[in-house]
Amino acid sequence: MGSVVELYEALASAPDDRARARVIASAFERYLHLPDLVTRQQLRGEVKTEIERSRNILLMWLIPLLFAQVGAMAALVKLL
Repeated sequence: MGSVVELYEALASAPDDRARARVIASAFERYLHLPDLVTRQQLRGEVKTEIERSRNILLMWLIPLLFAQVGAMAALVKLL
């Protein structure tokens, strides 16, 4: 059952409710697992959080390096 048309034909040709229930159950087995799916808003939130976390880590490294660079430049100016 790769398409909706095939699912419809299988449901239409099923002789009774029990056969239709089997067709529906087999169709659900083929679908993606719904808990694994994510909405755009959830994905956007996760990406935003990850970007913010990366930004904070980057700032944690850049600010001390900036002060070290300023200190090194001051030491070089003092030597000259």
